[in-house]
Amino acid sequence: MECAGVGSPRGQGVVFADGTGGSGANSAPIAQLTLPIPPSPCIIDPLIPLSSRDLADLLVEAAEEKKAWEPIVMDLRGKTTIADYFVVCEGETDRQLRAIADGMIDAARERSVRPLSIGGYEEANWILLDFDSVLAHILLPGERSYYDLEGLWVGVEAQRAAG
Repeated sequence: MECAGVGSPRGQGVVFADGTGGSGANSAPIAQLTLPIPPSPCIIDPLIPLSSRDLADLLVEAAEEKKAWEPIVMDLRGKTTIADYFVVCEGETDRQLRAIADGMIDAARERSVRPLSIGGYEEANWILLDFDSVLAHILLPGERSYYDLEGLWVGVEAQRAAG
C-alpha cells in the first residue's frame, strides 16, 4: 500500500557537510544514516524520548514480566549525582537474574534505549544495568539483604511496584 506524499525510502538519509542536502558545490556526504522503518508506511511514529522516571517504570514492568521479586523504584534526584533513580529487584536463581536483565534490556531497546554498561552478568549474583540516569540492580535474595541498598539510602523515597 502506497501512501500519498511518501515518495522516498523512509528511514534512510545522507548528512552533508555544507548543510545543503546535497545541492551545493561542496556537498560531500559525511555520514549515511539508517534508522528503523516504522511498521506502517502511512504512520510516522516520532521517536519520543523517555524521561528517567518513565525508563525506571519501564524497567520495573519488564522485571515483573520475568517474575522478579519485590521490584522498587528509588528516587535519588537531589540526593546524588550517580543517577536519578535506582530500580532494585531480586530473583530466585542466577538464570532468573539473567532473564530479568535480558527482559529489561529488550524492553529498553524497543524504546531505542541501550544500557551504557552491564556488570555482573556472568556471575549473576548481582547484575547492574547502567542506563545513565537509571541504574537497575538485579540481585539474589542473599545479596539484596546483605548489601541493603534500600537501607543505605535511608530517607530516599522508595516506591514498591503495584501487584
